Amino acid sequence: MGAIAKEGENGMYTCLSPGAIGVGVPFSEAARLAAAHGFQGIQLDLDFVVKEGPQKARDLLDQLGLRPGSFGLPVAFREGEKEYQESLNQLEEKAKAARQTGCTRCSTYILSWSETLDFKENFQFHRDRLRPAAQILADQGIALGLEFLGPKTLRHGKPYEFIHTLEGMLELCEAIGTGNVGLLLDAWHWYTSGGDENQLKALRKQDVVDVHINDAPEGIPVDEQIDNVRCLPGETGVIPITVFLQSLREIGYDGPVTPEPFSARLYTLPPEEAVRVTAAAVEKVWTAAGLA
Repeated sequence: MGAIAKEGENGMYTCLSPGAIGVGVPFSEAARLAAAHGFQGIQLDLDFVVKEGPQKARDLLDQLGLRPGSFGLPVAFREGEKEYQESLNQLEEKAKAARQTGCTRCSTYILSWSETLDFKENFQFHRDRLRPAAQILADQGIALGLEFLGPKTLRHGKPYEFIHTLEGMLELCEAIGTGNVGLLLDAWHWYTSGGDENQLKALRKQDVVDVHINDAPEGIPVDEQIDNVRCLPGETGVIPITVFLQSLREIGYDGPVTPEPFSARLYTLPPEEAVRVTAAAVEKVWTAAGLA
């Protein structure tokens, strides 16, 4: 997988998320595995950074030749006011620590339904909850990526649907209004939302903060795909991953590209084997897209 480093020097780069492939080893070991199998970056473990200090985290990444990917938004914006405010009050310190490791991207997902709020109420709720967090991140030079969830099966039977498309999420990003909010763009959710190549080509570089890649099982209609039943990138060819990656390159995206296959088969493998199999799949689609 070492041949893929070419693109990472000036553009988007491959990134490992250990949890997305069922690898539960400590961050230092996960970073070693990522580097050993040719990944150019690793998703930042914020708990490790806070506990061990940003200098130790940065030294580890530098020693292994890895770039930080993104970190998950550590704000309980879906919870009650008390939990939300407590986590928000801790965000500045955590964001500073992440920034000191060289990490400038943070991401989270937005549920595509609500049990209690209609669309307008839910839009206002997310705008108002996320705006203060986004501003704190902006003050530290960190962008916030928001992920829409595409599968129809996630929304089925819920009282109120919410944002589940690329365009819809861009509207929320704009409404937050801090200038540093864009998409966590996942190939799975793009596909299951009915997305197409024209959507991708219409994006601007600043619209995309973070990227996930994967594939979908064969023989299942798009509206019947189940969110946690996925495949490795390029495994089935159901999701047009070459088009997806090439379109991102054309708009100048220069951030992490992280496999998130949620594959039951990977979860049964030893950590190093899971990373090796994932790396091989990423190398294949990277090469096919002309990024190697």
